[in-house]
Amino acid sequence: MLTLDKIYHASYVLKDVVRPTDMIRATKLSDNCDLYLKTENLQITGAFKARGAYYKISQLTDEEKERGVIACSAGNHAQGVALAATTHGIKSLICIPNTAPISKVEATKKLGAEVCLVEGTYDDAHDKAVELQKETGAVFIHPFDDEMVIAGQGTIGLEILEQLPDVDAVIVPIGGGGLISGVAYSIKSLNPNVKIYGVQSAGAPSMYLSVAHNKIETLENVNTFADGIAVKTPGDLTFELCSKYVDEIMTVTDDEVATAILSLIENQKLISEGAGAVSVAAALFNKFPIKGKKVCCLVSGGNIDVTILSRVIDRALQKVGRLAEFTIALTDKPGELVSVSKIIAKLGANVVAVSHDRADLNTDINSCYLRLSLETRNHEHIQKIKDELCKKGYKIVY
Repeated sequence: MLTLDKIYHASYVLKDVVRPTDMIRATKLSDNCDLYLKTENLQITGAFKARGAYYKISQLTDEEKERGVIACSAGNHAQGVALAATTHGIKSLICIPNTAPISKVEATKKLGAEVCLVEGTYDDAHDKAVELQKETGAVFIHPFDDEMVIAGQGTIGLEILEQLPDVDAVIVPIGGGGLISGVAYSIKSLNPNVKIYGVQSAGAPSMYLSVAHNKIETLENVNTFADGIAVKTPGDLTFELCSKYVDEIMTVTDDEVATAILSLIENQKLISEGAGAVSVAAALFNKFPIKGKKVCCLVSGGNIDVTILSRVIDRALQKVGRLAEFTIALTDKPGELVSVSKIIAKLGANVVAVSHDRADLNTDINSCYLRLSLETRNHEHIQKIKDELCKKGYKIVY
């Protein structure tokens, strides 16, 4: 049974292993509340998961350590298990979905674990890990539905209250629910007046639906770039703890998460993965009643693949109106491209890509399509450019 004593014991065990991550005031992120960031993206493995995995493995008996450990993970728990197992001289095998970022897979291997890539999602990796556990007899280290793991994650709650004792609300990402269960339990046990808000991706709302319907629900599929919280089924223990200690759960879209990642990069110089940024997205897009409150957003991880990051940034720039793409139909004659360019330059936009297509069957023989990518200031700026082009007789197709 989870207790506050276990969380304090976990804090003692972890004091020389993980870092008490910084609490940063984020004055540039929101005008709606007094916002702070609990930066678990700067944890030793790049995510909070090292806390729960290390504490769980540290409490194994010698006989259990001899058998080795096995785990399933979208990538961050894998690194925590690998670090803890290698530190204790224990053999580890981690099942990871083949959709996980390559950077997470390689980091897990470098920390000393054997990796088994499984086709599908986290839940498929879980099923494979359970199968291998029965075959090998290794100890299964669950990523969230385990009281020792939850106690380890709960140490973050202790740090939040120590660093920000007058906090009004804490916003926490939810995948399977281990992180928010530990944080909510520790904070509510010490100060029940603090609001605990949970956030899931709109493409993977398993805990959101389960709590709303008061029963554990399994999603048919998940669809989000926030791979760290793409879980089809919450845990039994985490569902119980979330139902009891979490005040409200909401979802955010991938576009909202992308915007939060971009905002963290530009305003706070912090890199977050999708799962880590859902808490910030919830604050930026007013998902909870936090106006005028002192709010802590838990940025749970920063292990985002750089190839995904570049796409996320482009998507976020489009959402906020700083990157525009549209197609113009125009007569294929000398000087047309120059005329269009002059209009765009006069209005202060920057052309970053041009595509000129004469071969489209939907155009007249003497016409063409001009596809443009522009760096712009905002949506109003984009509209002004479109209006001016139309005023000059150009037709914007889309």
